[in-house]
Amino acid sequence: MSQQLTQIRPLSQPVQMPDEIATFSPAVEAEIDSHLAKYPVMRSAILPLMFIVQRERGYLDPPGVSYLAKRLNLRITDIWEVATFYSMIHIKAIGKYHIQVCKTLSCKLLGADKITRYCAEKLGIKVGETTADGRFSLSEVECLGSCGTAPMFQINFDYHENLTLEKVDQILDSLK
Repeated sequence: MSQQLTQIRPLSQPVQMPDEIATFSPAVEAEIDSHLAKYPVMRSAILPLMFIVQRERGYLDPPGVSYLAKRLNLRITDIWEVATFYSMIHIKAIGKYHIQVCKTLSCKLLGADKITRYCAEKLGIKVGETTADGRFSLSEVECLGSCGTAPMFQINFDYHENLTLEKVDQILDSLK
């Protein structure tokens, strides 16, 4: 079976590359090389490389997607398919603080909708939007695996659990 996996080849369809392809510093290229060295099939490195491109460019923009397609010898659509599946890969610019409210059953039953509405009202934005100053983005996401401490949200990579409106105020005020 593993022999089968290592023989996966990209489809023979031509790849139409946009004019602009992202470039990175030698240090970032070395980091990318170190990830590629871990995987016998280059395509398997797609997520770690997406995180690097996102970190360097702020989000996975079209030039970054073109870079990944070229570097991994994949079609542009192969990159977009993965990028649009995962909520932690951003395909548009987001705020400095990305608030991701869990909307799955436990959180929903314990007030996630109220938390989402409150954040939107407090920040003056709707779900999927970013504040005018670029500080906050608000999203609803599927389960973040913290059902026992619902409702919860994640800001960037930090979990905030057992949320109340007062706790949301404290958290958001500390980030302003």
